[in-house]
Amino acid sequence: MPTAREIMTNDVTCIREQDDLRTAAKQMAQLGVGALPICGDDNRLKGMLTDRDIVVKVIAEGRDPAGVTAGELAQGEAVTIGADDDAAEILRTMGQHQVRRLPVIDGHELVGIVAVADVARSLPERPVGDLIEAISERS
Repeated sequence: MPTAREIMTNDVTCIREQDDLRTAAKQMAQLGVGALPICGDDNRLKGMLTDRDIVVKVIAEGRDPAGVTAGELAQGEAVTIGADDDAAEILRTMGQHQVRRLPVIDGHELVGIVAVADVARSLPERPVGDLIEAISERS
């Protein structure tokens, strides 16, 4: 079974926790992504920021994205996967935490992101279908 390291996207760009959400949104648009890892000054992962977070937690509440930092939306410890964890562990973790993207950590270093699409490309159809069902059933 493939490992996270083998199926991850490895060119990951972080948003700094002190960057405002307007900057984050522009960066997402430039990169063509819907989520960015939030990294601190120590280059450690602080959380994940999604385009949905910006819309639901900021814009929908009438807040100005230029006045909110990425760090303000980092909630607790980020759900991650180890670089050498196998696809079965990736599926379990995504399903348990109902997430579609997992930062991949090697030691304390962020080395990539595994998305549902990465898993789908590397595994047979049924486990991916089970994952989508697990992620979607409680949403």
